[in-house]
Amino acid sequence: MLFDRKGLSDDLLLQLYTELLRPRMIEEKMLVLLRQGRISKWFSGIGQEAIAVGATMALDADEYVMPLHRNLGVFTVRKMPFDKLFKQWQGRKDGFSKGRERSFHFGANEYHICGMISHLGPQLAIADGVALAHKLRKEEKVSVAFSGDGGTSEGDFHEALNVAAVWGLPVIFIIENNGYGLSTPVNEQFVCEQLADRAIGYGMRGITIDGNNILEVYSEIEKARQYCIKEQKPILIECMTFRMRGHEEASGVKYVPKELFEEWGKKDPVANYEEFLRTEGLLTDEKIAAVREGIQKEIEEGLARGFEAPPITPDTTEELADVYAPVTEAPVAPHSQGVEKKFIQALSEGLKQSMERYPGLVLMGQDIAEYGGAFKVTEGFVSAFGKERVRNTPLCESAIVGTALGLSIKGQKSMMEMQFSDFVTVGFNQIVNNLAKIHYRWGQNADVVIRMPTGGGVGAGPFHSQSTEAWFTHVPGLKVVYPSTPADAKGLINAAIQDPNPVMFFEHKGMYRGISGLVPEEYYTTPIGKARQVATGSDISIITYGMGVHWATAYAAAHPDMSFDILDLRTLLPLDHDAIRASVLRTGKVLLLHEDTLFGGLGGELAAWIAENCFEALDAPIVRCASLDTPVPFAIELEQNFMASSRLDAAVQKLAGY
Repeated sequence: MLFDRKGLSDDLLLQLYTELLRPRMIEEKMLVLLRQGRISKWFSGIGQEAIAVGATMALDADEYVMPLHRNLGVFTVRKMPFDKLFKQWQGRKDGFSKGRERSFHFGANEYHICGMISHLGPQLAIADGVALAHKLRKEEKVSVAFSGDGGTSEGDFHEALNVAAVWGLPVIFIIENNGYGLSTPVNEQFVCEQLADRAIGYGMRGITIDGNNILEVYSEIEKARQYCIKEQKPILIECMTFRMRGHEEASGVKYVPKELFEEWGKKDPVANYEEFLRTEGLLTDEKIAAVREGIQKEIEEGLARGFEAPPITPDTTEELADVYAPVTEAPVAPHSQGVEKKFIQALSEGLKQSMERYPGLVLMGQDIAEYGGAFKVTEGFVSAFGKERVRNTPLCESAIVGTALGLSIKGQKSMMEMQFSDFVTVGFNQIVNNLAKIHYRWGQNADVVIRMPTGGGVGAGPFHSQSTEAWFTHVPGLKVVYPSTPADAKGLINAAIQDPNPVMFFEHKGMYRGISGLVPEEYYTTPIGKARQVATGSDISIITYGMGVHWATAYAAAHPDMSFDILDLRTLLPLDHDAIRASVLRTGKVLLLHEDTLFGGLGGELAAWIAENCFEALDAPIVRCASLDTPVPFAIELEQNFMASSRLDAAVQKLAGY
């Protein structure tokens, strides 16, 4: 292995050695503890430490790194206290995630690290978001994201690279090509000669380097950093390496030919660099022993403190409280009755006023810029706020959700428009595993609103008409909002943007131009988590949301002989249980109405909660009225038959008969 110091100082060369040796020695100790049964699991990076160490050393301390589970060197170079790291691995309260996450599935803003999730690829798009924040603020900074060779086959890899290239983002994407994705060799993963060759397809630079040569890694990442900052472009760097242990210790290495261990053993990054420093006259046996002794002391002292930490005593109140980031901004009440506006006008007005209120707010989505969005909600926004803040996106739903999370990590708010809520499936993983869980996992909020044009009744067929809200009410950490009036559309979009948590904001397409009402012209917020009492009655409670509110009010108007108590939930997660209980107590008969299909719809959860908590107030079985358990059909006649509204009268009469 040839080392070229390229003018690096003696002090830096020795610092690189210490930082390279530290993760190796920690890992060797962890393997001993594993064999002793004192720790439960370990993902080893032995053999490929030079990549994480060299890359992190080449960055500024305040530049974010998105590592994987074989990048211990990122954490040690950033000077994370070893005792706290060990508590993290042991699942102790004083670790970085209060015992809620394993190994390296955590982050820490203090150290500018955003930890991985097990799905690997989503990390890359977060780096896009961090880099976008740098670009918007004119900061001369980069972000760095790691991927393994296996992860390059994931859609998130391709989406993130494409977005970074199209938007000119200063991101360094690092592939650690160690020859295996768990046990699958690279010849079963891809057929291109080098993974760096993929860069040209995105119009970006790509290079392949020796990932076991600490000086080559350091110098190439340093050059890449300057390139990304100067040119405002991303770069893809493939680091050739090899892991000398299994994917994790339990998996073993039987699937790896023995000759590969012999070949790569000769390329050991620590031993080779140590020998180079000896030839340079910078290391002697005595100096090596001194460095090792210092690191060993750090490890033993950290282990002692770590093992002293007691197992966690669960606190249910704290667990529930940490699902959401606290909302610190006060709600803003309207102070005028307002003027008549269509639903879409009110929604657009709310977005505009939030853009004015929060100068760092960024809007992203397909065709939302000059075109104004598929439904023209953001028409005219580019001329008002510019293309940096109103951004057309490639068809990369997953990458854009991840980019939004990256912006949040840098303290900025963002809104993403799913062109249709049906398309959210392409970004589902980022939403339910990254956005929703990140505050609970390590205290990082996801200040992201995802707008979801939804619903049927417009003859759009199976892929543009689904009601998808129930998919997300099952996910702790998300907030799910569904306004039914223009006033609430404006107030709730403002509240959603104000809220530091991820909000899924559903907008029924049939309401955009079909529903009008009085809307205050000033900025105001409608509280998330509070239902709206549409009508107070004594015979039957209709608990509903979205288009169901209008079906219910129309039905009540057509049947003046019956007294209906109509409750508009407005927020589906978290629910307003107090308002639900109060409605049940007023009537004793409950009809749950929603456009979504019956099985697995929100009505089932509402029925269960009412049965458990309001049983003694019921005078009849709870009745659900929902759409057919079929995909949404295209033909108008079939769609009308599909809709819950076609069965509303039968449901009311069934309930009234008790």
